[in-house]
Amino acid sequence: MTEEEFKSKLTPEQYHILREKGTERPFTGEYNTHYEDGVYSCAACGNELYKSEAKFDSGCGWPSFDDEIEGAIERKRDATHGMIRTEILCANCGSHLGHVFNDGPTNTGIRHCVNSLSLDFEKK
Repeated sequence: MTEEEFKSKLTPEQYHILREKGTERPFTGEYNTHYEDGVYSCAACGNELYKSEAKFDSGCGWPSFDDEIEGAIERKRDATHGMIRTEILCANCGSHLGHVFNDGPTNTGIRHCVNSLSLDFEKK
């Protein structure tokens, strides 16, 4: 999609997060405390990203996942805001999802910290 197509499909808030690498305030997102069975996908292109079994409550204020659907996520070094982090992007359309950290409490040891506005959900 072109940026104009993304702008016409997404809300201004979604566009800011997904295409301009913004973030939503913690504890405000629709999927932060959402635990239904299903699949979370990219709000920009529909690419399936996470199965609900991978979601957990990290207490960080954003939806957290300990594993992605194989091939769904790209990782990129992010040196903004005086920190060095690993940004996660949709492997299909390159939209910003959030960041991944090596402090997850589950067996994988990772925590994908994802903006709710970058996600859609399809219930099983």
